[in-house]
Amino acid sequence: MDYGLRSSAPSEEGFSPLNAEWRPSKAAFGRICLLQQKKRTLLYLTPESGYIRIAIVLGERAYAIAMASTLPVAIKKMFSEARPYAEGRGIRFPVGKSSDLPVIRKLVEIKTIPK
Repeated sequence: MDYGLRSSAPSEEGFSPLNAEWRPSKAAFGRICLLQQKKRTLLYLTPESGYIRIAIVLGERAYAIAMASTLPVAIKKMFSEARPYAEGRGIRFPVGKSSDLPVIRKLVEIKTIPK
């Protein structure tokens, strides 16, 4: 089952090739989808009742770009409040409508900007 992930995740345009890998999870539903480009995980997608929870981790360089971008203030606030780890700063947020898709796409664009 894809839980409508193709409609809630960034399209393959510009991020090809994309691979959706399902893995067991500790969450109540039991599975999580890793949306990957080659072997790099871009997003974690968790199906919930009526929506999908998106998780993304940005390294410090991508975090700085995100904070200077036109992302919504709420997303920037989540990142600024996220604890920095060696992998970067991670946030989770629900996506339940198509109007949220440009934000997800922008986050993936920022994450995949070449160094």
